[in-house]
Amino acid sequence: MTDFEGLKALVTGGASGIGRATAELLATRGAQVAVLDLDPSSVDKPLLAHRADVTDDASVREAVAAAVAELGGLDVLINNAGIGAQGTVEDNDDDEWHRVLDVNVLGMVRVARAALPHLRASQHAAIVNTCSIAATAGLPQRALYSASKGAVYSLTLAMAADHVREGIRVNCVNPGTVDTPWIGRLLSKAPDPAAERTALEARQPTGRLVTADEVAGAIAYLASPLSGATTGTSLAVDGGMQGLRMRPVGQ
Repeated sequence: MTDFEGLKALVTGGASGIGRATAELLATRGAQVAVLDLDPSSVDKPLLAHRADVTDDASVREAVAAAVAELGGLDVLINNAGIGAQGTVEDNDDDEWHRVLDVNVLGMVRVARAALPHLRASQHAAIVNTCSIAATAGLPQRALYSASKGAVYSLTLAMAADHVREGIRVNCVNPGTVDTPWIGRLLSKAPDPAAERTALEARQPTGRLVTADEVAGAIAYLASPLSGATTGTSLAVDGGMQGLRMRPVGQ
């Protein structure tokens, strides 16, 4: 497909995982793509790369301006940078709550704020925020992470309402458990990594983890000009975890 031909895209957290898969997919479909990341050293051409810390407004503004100048404009923003967190409300102190919310919520705000003046000049402007199944389903040991992604979900709806009349569509994608480097690190810390992976796979009706490429495909769908009537929408890519209620195997 070449539905992104001639479009300029910016992907945060684009050096690995979902962000990297998305950046590469958009490029194969015709977009010129710039990646923003804390460590973009692994990013290869044709992708462009700029270092940015989404917790630092000056860093974000400088990186967005540099990327837009190099791209020659901006049509698509993929707000993907984020971090994980484990535990109940008792398990993380105030500093950790502030840190995760600063990255996962305010990070998206800072990038969108810097990108919006450029998106307003586009004939096809789209923002896709990476949310999570944790925003819409109660998951154990994910209180802080769920709160941050719940905020992203609400932020997406509010942004969609604010900017629809400016011709800027805003949607979010809600992945289930994705087989990314972060999940790999999580599993490596478990007492029995194999058993933990099996448990994570079992809670998804498909019986397996979601792939980064599958999430990238959903992001591309929401960002594509072919989806010009889609805004204020959350798209679950979770192996059926949110909507399906399966009986135990064998029953």
